[in-house]
Amino acid sequence: MSVACGFECVVVLGCMRWVWKRCTYIGNDDSATWPPATYDEFEPIPRLCRTILAVYEDDLHNPKFPPEGGYRLNPNWVVKRVAYRETLGNAPPYLIYLDHEHHEIVVAIRGLNLVKESDYKVLMDNKLGKQMFDGGYVHHGLLKAAIWMLNKESETLKRLWVENGKSYRMIFVGHSLGSGVASLLTIIVANHGDRLGGIPRSLLRCYAFAPARCMSLNLAVKYADVIHSVVLQDDFLPRTPTPLEDIFKSVFCLPCLLFLVCLRDTFIPEGRKLRDPRRLYAPGRMYHVVERRFCRCGRFPPDVRTAIPVDGRFEHIVLSCNATSDHGIIWIQRESEKALARLKEATSAEAPTAPPPVQKIERQHTLEKEHKKALERAVTLNIPHAVPTDTDEELSVHKEEESVRGVTETASLIEDASTSTSHSTDARTNWNDVVEILFAQDETGKLTLNKEASCSTE
Repeated sequence: MSVACGFECVVVLGCMRWVWKRCTYIGNDDSATWPPATYDEFEPIPRLCRTILAVYEDDLHNPKFPPEGGYRLNPNWVVKRVAYRETLGNAPPYLIYLDHEHHEIVVAIRGLNLVKESDYKVLMDNKLGKQMFDGGYVHHGLLKAAIWMLNKESETLKRLWVENGKSYRMIFVGHSLGSGVASLLTIIVANHGDRLGGIPRSLLRCYAFAPARCMSLNLAVKYADVIHSVVLQDDFLPRTPTPLEDIFKSVFCLPCLLFLVCLRDTFIPEGRKLRDPRRLYAPGRMYHVVERRFCRCGRFPPDVRTAIPVDGRFEHIVLSCNATSDHGIIWIQRESEKALARLKEATSAEAPTAPPPVQKIERQHTLEKEHKKALERAVTLNIPHAVPTDTDEELSVHKEEESVRGVTETASLIEDASTSTSHSTDARTNWNDVVEILFAQDETGKLTLNKEASCSTE
């Protein structure tokens, strides 16, 4: 009897300890050891948030729901706006904006529309391990949406880049559902920049706001130099390992789902999670905007931390009443504006020890070293399909030349196959074939990395 009572006490104490740890775990803990971001690297984020919000407007000349301070966009620089009636359910609505002030070509993609069946179809078009791509796994429906957008807009993007002296940066931005599409768009273009006029990898950027888990860990780390994810405090989506299609099936009982996922993940060892090649993660370098503290009410002046985490990459569900509100693009825009103002004040208050150009060069070198260390860390942890790093010289040359050499052996075959079709069919056939270069299926039906593509991208 005494033994049974003792066992019950141990179980009760264990459960109480687990409840205490889970209830006291806050979003601030995920990035507690990360270094702060700098003003220069965070500066585009509030501006690009406003560009995503502009996708929701029917007419930027007469906006109905402008954020505080307005969109600060020139409506005459909007090249194209594509709504649901034009995407035909293949992708979320998006906007192409030619920003002459900052020398950028911006493709902004909106987030999930809860009343649009077509958005759910994109999310549901996936199963765990269904789609292998570029040596890892990605979300099948989001990849199809990215390919559809390239089929439709590649000629427009190529023309804009060439007409503006081949010097403008190409920025893909998205929120929630759109973040996954933007991230996979970036990976495709980074490998096949020659299809867009030869744009180098150094001029490509992706900003994923409230990012969806859309790619395996090796890809998330590999493309951290071009993909940047922005997470506001307790946002549930980057932390939820449950597949997207299951999350939004339970969107109206989301708190219940988050609690059950939290309970389940308690019994899954960290090493087992890392060794699962099909497990999807939020992409790229992470920027965590933190504006709440433990046992403190209200929002505090936000801080921004950044890193390329490999293990401990937003793996813990935060049981918070703000888990869903922190997912909203409007809150991300507001808090990022405040964070940028704080970074600007801190930068101006500090006495510069070196000229600004020198500081920017040093920071760029630091970011490159962080990326290399993350790649090495992924190999050390035996992450499936992790790519070993090259030397510093080889790594810089690889990043500059990767896009222009990606599909040189197959480009002529694609062009020959499409000469007898119309211009629109050309684009569709080219991008479908180009993407298929990065993955293949053997006789047993198992998806494997195409060796020729592997040689050109690694």
